[in-house]
This record gives sequence, structure tokens and C-alpha cells, in this order.
Amino acid sequence: MFSTVRRLAVRPARLGRTMATAPTGQYAGQKNSRGNYEVTLIPGDGIGPEISKSVERIFAAAQVPVEWEAVDVTPVLRDGKTVIPDEALHSILRTKIALKGPLATPIGKGHVSLNLTLRRTFNLYANVRPCKSVPGFRTHYDN
Repeated sequence: MFSTVRRLAVRPARLGRTMATAPTGQYAGQKNSRGNYEVTLIPGDGIGPEISKSVERIFAAAQVPVEWEAVDVTPVLRDGKTVIPDEALHSILRTKIALKGPLATPIGKGHVSLNLTLRRTFNLYANVRPCKSVPGFRTHYDN
């Protein structure tokens, strides 16, 4: 058992990558007739719409070839379960990519988090946020 754990611990170093930088798959989206990728945008709630608008402006300034398709993911009840509205679900399945703004998580029993509903619907169980420290700025963690 120890040798198995040891091999697993050493493996990322041998590959020269960390889990955060390992490729997870190839994007299968196609550009539309205007030469842009269509991306589903879930603006979120609270500060989400403001952040999403900023992201749209940043992408536009960087001339990233995307067209946003904003969808509402206000949950609906179907057969006693909280589900994502069909319009949003179909958009994400069609574009094969989505950018989600912050969504509030309800506090208390009997409420299912929309974040959890999205993760369960699309089998998303990792939240990887690769980042690098800015040289000269002290932070709690380096890279």
C-alpha cells in the first residue's frame, strides 16, 4: 500500500505538471458562421450580473471570438425535484461550454443549492481555479 501511495505522490512531478494544469479534454465546440464560439452565460444573482458584464467587456476588449447566450437558471420543480430550466439546459448542451457567475446558496433545510443542481446535472465535481502570484505582492499563498 505504501509503495502505491508513494508512486502516486511522485507521479505528477515526473510528468512535469500539477493536476491544475493537466489537460482535461479537448473542447468540441465549433465556430458559428460569424467565426465566433457560442458560449452559454449564466449571469448568476447578487453580484453575479455585475461580474458577468465585466467579463463580457474584458472578453470584448481582448477580442476573444465568443458570442454570449445568456440564460436564466432559476430552478423549477419537476416531479418534486429541483431542476435547471429546459432552455438553459439545452443551451449548455448545444454550446458545450458555459460561464457561470456567482449564485447564492440557500441556507436551511428543504432548499437545494442551484450550484449543486448544476454540478449534479453535468457531473461536475471539481472546482479548479489555477492562479499565479503577482511578483512583488505578498499573499497568503504563493502560486
